[in-house]
Amino acid sequence: MKRYLIFGALGPFVGGLLLLFATSYLSGYWAHTDLMELKKFVVVLFRSLQYSYLFGLLPALIMAAIDEIICHIRPIGPRVRMLIVGLIGFAATAFLYSNRGADAGSLQLVLYGMVGLVPAMLSSWLAERFCPPVVTKTTGQAST
Repeated sequence: MKRYLIFGALGPFVGGLLLLFATSYLSGYWAHTDLMELKKFVVVLFRSLQYSYLFGLLPALIMAAIDEIICHIRPIGPRVRMLIVGLIGFAATAFLYSNRGADAGSLQLVLYGMVGLVPAMLSSWLAERFCPPVVTKTTGQAST
């Protein structure tokens, strides 16, 4: 259950932050920045935070379920699990967000892919750190 709380609390926040950064970078917002522009960015981040959780909670919980399923596969270690979950997040967000509009390219693919990769890997790492699977001696199965 802790795994789902970690993914649900952290995933939409980090994903929303990275999505806002990616869209503002691709629009040219960071070309001429100063302290006031950074303040506007932070204000927009916290004003749009409710929408990040509204639209990002279900995908974050899906990634938590995938992480939980992979956690029960014995030969797969925590580092490989983090990589698998991160690659699934990268592929999902790159597929959903990139290749839209005239400026579609590799930079857009990478920036939008990072929106899924970073929260998934960070949440998976924190879930491994704070709620590692417990292996029972009678069955040898991992349980959380």
